[in-house]
Amino acid sequence: MPDQTSFATDLRSTGSRVVTFGIAAIVVILGLAALFLFLTLPDGNAFNARVEQIFTENDALVTSDAVKLLEILAQSGTAFGEVLASYRIVIFVLLIFSTALLIASLVFLVTIIALNKRMGEIERSGIQVSSLVISREERVVLLNNMEFKLTEAAIETLAVLAEARMDEDVLSGAAIEGVIQGKPEADCDEAAGATRIKRLRDSLGNQMVSELLVKNIARRGYMLAIDKDVIRMV
Repeated sequence: MPDQTSFATDLRSTGSRVVTFGIAAIVVILGLAALFLFLTLPDGNAFNARVEQIFTENDALVTSDAVKLLEILAQSGTAFGEVLASYRIVIFVLLIFSTALLIASLVFLVTIIALNKRMGEIERSGIQVSSLVISREERVVLLNNMEFKLTEAAIETLAVLAEARMDEDVLSGAAIEGVIQGKPEADCDEAAGATRIKRLRDSLGNQMVSELLVKNIARRGYMLAIDKDVIRMV
């Protein structure tokens, strides 16, 4: 248990550092991009300033038609400046949304990685069961206060595995079938016991719970991956 606590603490610490550095990197990169965009965008008054310069430097443009042209160009320049200002706002809003999405993606990625590592640790250490109560009469199993209603065949299979675990035995499929049928192991089929294990896992429903609870040890057989002291038969 201390090893798992240390692992979880280290995992949270590593995840927090990755998120912190990742958020800082995202903010810095997008901040630099925003600064570059705003500095390179032309000034909204650049068009008006250019038109004014043309008319100031050209003395021939003093007629009424030239003045009207100046007014039209000035109005166009003002419209251009307003459009450019709206573009700046749109770019700013898009950068904010990009920052939020990248930060959310980073957090989700770190969370998924942490969960995958945690699941790997659980698979290596087995499921943590504080109590396993088996009631043959009611055909009910209480696993960490979670109630499972099993078939008669499934409850018999689980009971056999529980008794073997209390004796610290590993049972092959043929041995499981032999105990349930009351026959010698040599007269029983390995596949029959494997079928009972499969039906037991199906009855438990939750694939993760069933796979971690009933362990398959290569070339030896099946056992319950829990502490024998938590098992109670009623």
